[in-house]
This record gives sequence, C-alpha cells and structure tokens, in this order.
Amino acid sequence: MKKIVETIGFLVLLQGVGGLLYEWTGWFRLWTVVRHIDLLGDRMLFVNIVLIVAGVAVMIAADAVKS
Repeated sequence: MKKIVETIGFLVLLQGVGGLLYEWTGWFRLWTVVRHIDLLGDRMLFVNIVLIVAGVAVMIAADAVKS
C-alpha cells in the first residue's frame, strides 16, 4: 500500500512539474492533464503549483501508511 501511495504522489508531482514547464516553455503539451480542463481557465499556474505541493505532501505522508 505504501508503494501505491508513493507512486500516486510521484505522478501528481510530475503533472505539476510538467504543467509548469508547459506554462513557461510550451513543452510537454500532450503530457499535462490540467491543460485539458477548460474550467480552470487562467489559473493554470496556481493549479500546477498546488499539484507540486500536493504530490510532495502525499509522498511524505506515505511514510505514515503501514505496509
């Protein structure tokens, strides 16, 4: 169970980093999921930062999960 939670946290972190790279450079256009959600509009930068923080928090919290 611990590895699953760590993997989910890592994937969320990667989505946030990829989203930031897309916002700043235009790369990873097909790789980011947040870009495809029209509801977020011009809040993409904030959402990607929140994804990075949430991914790190989930990876840290994975230590509390018993195997």
